[in-house]
Amino acid sequence: MEIACLDLEGVLIPEIWINFAKRTGIEELKATTRDIPDYDVLMTQRLRILKEHQLGLPDIQEVIDGMGPLEGAGEFLDWLRERFQVVILSDTFYEFAAPLMRQLGHPTLLCHRLGVDANGFVTDYHLRQVNPKRQAVLAFKSLYYRVIAAGDSYNDTTMLAEADRGILFRPPQNVIDEFPQYPVANDYQAFRRAFIEASERDLAL
Repeated sequence: MEIACLDLEGVLIPEIWINFAKRTGIEELKATTRDIPDYDVLMTQRLRILKEHQLGLPDIQEVIDGMGPLEGAGEFLDWLRERFQVVILSDTFYEFAAPLMRQLGHPTLLCHRLGVDANGFVTDYHLRQVNPKRQAVLAFKSLYYRVIAAGDSYNDTTMLAEADRGILFRPPQNVIDEFPQYPVANDYQAFRRAFIEASERDLAL
């Protein structure tokens, strides 16, 4: 049996923080795991900026309500589900993802939760576990699944390394340069081909 593990932002949906940064005009909020590999450093920076500007969860959710999946993402996900078990492994938060998951047909999503106070301000974030994407892949492998994992950023590379096959989707050049061992797909047609090739390669072993 094979299971496909996908990152969410940058793979199926736009980057939420980048869209929020554009709406608010706060350039620092455009930073993602493509730019800052250490997730704790990145989230600490984001929480500091939100506090400085007195922005809360409702402000972010208002932006998310106006977003949709990337063009072609829904059709790609439907195609993938016909051929694999599919799980989304993301460093986003359930408080962010719900409207977008509805538009994608509610795929299985494993991510994190935010700490929010009574006034709607984000006070903390709670990881599902340490190195959650890699740990999920390890768990699926312990159930005798072959795992094909795909993502676009530094925070995806540990799950790509642990998976039987890894694929990069529209990664920035710095990630390509640092991880040349993974095939790169820059559109959904190429992404389909990469999954087919990864699957056939495994089955031929």
